Amino acid sequence: MKSRERVTRAIHFQSPDRIPISHGILPSVQYAYGDALKAVIDKVHEDFGWDLLPDLPADKLPAMYRPGLHTDEFGTVWNVAEGGRCGIPAGYPIAEDWSNYSEYKWPEFTAGVPKYRFYSGHMAGKGDDYYARGGWIVFFEQMQQLHGFNATLMDLAEGRKEIYQLRDDLLEFNLNWLDKWMALDYQGLQFADDWGAQKALLTSPKIFREFFKPAYKAMFDKVKAAGLDVWFHSDGNIGEILPDLLELGVDVLNCQSSIIGLDKLKPMVGKMCFRTDLDRQHLLAHGTPAQVKRGVDELFRALGTPQGGLIACGSVEDVPLENIAAMYEAFLEFRW
Repeated sequence: MKSRERVTRAIHFQSPDRIPISHGILPSVQYAYGDALKAVIDKVHEDFGWDLLPDLPADKLPAMYRPGLHTDEFGTVWNVAEGGRCGIPAGYPIAEDWSNYSEYKWPEFTAGVPKYRFYSGHMAGKGDDYYARGGWIVFFEQMQQLHGFNATLMDLAEGRKEIYQLRDDLLEFNLNWLDKWMALDYQGLQFADDWGAQKALLTSPKIFREFFKPAYKAMFDKVKAAGLDVWFHSDGNIGEILPDLLELGVDVLNCQSSIIGLDKLKPMVGKMCFRTDLDRQHLLAHGTPAQVKRGVDELFRALGTPQGGLIACGSVEDVPLENIAAMYEAFLEFRW
C-alpha cells in the first residue's frame, strides 16, 4: 500500500495495512546525534515525505531556528537561544495599548516556505508515495505573537473591542492565505495552537467557545469543503475542549495524551484520528527502552482501532538515542 492511501485510510477508519509513521524530530536532535540518528530512522518508512522537507539542513533552517534575534514577516522579534530549536517571541509589532494598530500592515506571502517562519508542511504534488500535509497555520498563537502573551490574555479577559478587531482581521488574513495553500496539491492542512497549560486551558472554555470557535469553524469549513483533511496540534491539557474540536470537524488531533489522560480521550476514540504524542516529560526522556515500548503499546491500544485512527509519532527533543530507537521499533512491531 502506498503511503498516501495508507494515511488516508488511517484517518478515515478504512483499515490501512499498518499504522502510518510520522517523524517529530527537532533539527537540534539531528545535530546532536548525527549519523547515529540517521541509522535509526533509515530503517523506518516514514509516510509523509521526510526526505523532501526543506527545513532540516542547518544551512536551510528558517530564521526561527537560527541562533540570535530575528524579525519575521509579521514584525514579531524572535530570540533563538540554540540552533535547531524554535525561539521565543521577544518583541511585538502591536503595542499593548493598541496605539499603533491602525498603522499595522499585514504581510504578503504565498503558501510554502516563508523566509522566517517555522515550516511544518511537506512538498505538494509529489505523487502517491506519501501523504502531503501543508501549512502550520496558527491563530491564538499568532494573536499572542502580534500583541504579546500577557496583553492578549488580559484583553481577552476584559473583552476590549480591539481584541475583537484583531481576531477579525487575522481571520480574514488566514482565510486568504488558505486559498493559496488549497491551490496546491495537498491532502491535508496543519493548524496549530497551544491551548493548554499543565493542568488546564490558558483561557476559560467560555472564551474559547464564544471568541475563538467561530474563527476555527470558518477556517476548518473552508478546508473541508475543498476535500482536504484538517489536522490540529495543541499542547497542554485541552481536555475541556475535546468535544469542541470534534464538533469543529478536526480529522487528526495531535495532543499530549499523557497530560490530558487517556480516560478523557477515550470518548474520542473511533471518532477522530490521533497523531500520537508519547510522554516526553517522563517516559521518553527518562524511561528505559523497555518502558518506552510498553508505553507505545498501551497508547496505541487506548487510542486506536484495528480499522484506523492512529498516526504513529513521538516528539523527539531531549531524548536518549536508545529510547528513540526503541520508540521506532515499537511502531514497526505493533500488531493488533
